[in-house]
Amino acid sequence: MTSVPKVWFSASAAYSLVVHLALAWPTTELALQRGEKVVATLRRPAVLTDLASRYPETLLLLKLDVTQPEEVKSAFVAARERFGRIDVVLSNAGYGIVSEIEGTSEKNARGLLETNFWGASYVCREAVRFFREENQPTGGRLIQISSVSGVASSPGSAWYSIEGLVEALATEVSPNWNIKVTIVEPGPFRTNCPTTNMVTEPVHPAYDDPTLPSSEFRKMMSNADAKFDGDPIKLADAMYKLVYLKDPPLRLPLHHMTVEAFRVKGRHLIDTADTWASWSDDMCVEE
Repeated sequence: MTSVPKVWFSASAAYSLVVHLALAWPTTELALQRGEKVVATLRRPAVLTDLASRYPETLLLLKLDVTQPEEVKSAFVAARERFGRIDVVLSNAGYGIVSEIEGTSEKNARGLLETNFWGASYVCREAVRFFREENQPTGGRLIQISSVSGVASSPGSAWYSIEGLVEALATEVSPNWNIKVTIVEPGPFRTNCPTTNMVTEPVHPAYDDPTLPSSEFRKMMSNADAKFDGDPIKLADAMYKLVYLKDPPLRLPLHHMTVEAFRVKGRHLIDTADTWASWSDDMCVEE
């Protein structure tokens, strides 16, 4: 799509490799196949040494735990030293917890937020700083991987919080910096995410009812292939195209389930605003 190869920086979750390999990695591998350069960060880089041997000049593997801000900064420095700039940051730090809110241990909840929120925030903040202060000319593309659950929370899978931060970040950056931010919200794609990249808590006794929504969610996650029908390779192609859009969207739903979730949520918000608008007719201070 361009004669000048882009440099990609792909940041994975500290918790495990699965989401990075199953969702983000097909995108960065596609970039390599098309002659671009990739900095792939993950907790155990050795698992990708075979791929690195196939792309010795254009792939840099780095060890990174995204929950450690100094490691994040060091990874960006290493990327600059190797390739001179970074054009695309793919932030994919995250994993999931299957549990009722009442049944989630504080240890697991805090651990998830260390990665999904704080880890992602470290990557996003350093990406914006790098695009503005290191790149010449300034600019870059920040892609934050989220989930359909970031748009419409699911019973049994409530621990999502990165969306608000990234949306605010997108509004804070100056247009003069030429930084484009997109939240990619995949639906159920056929990866190992429902098993290997999930922490599953025991059922809270109060929710031990097979007809409750959280029980239905647990049942779906235990038989994911029936619902998880998205093709990660097609997702990779879509995200690659996203990078070359002149005016990318703030949010990009990828999967028919996410598209429908957007529509349902949008209609619900509009209906609620219309129904209850009169309650706000006289809410201001009378001067």
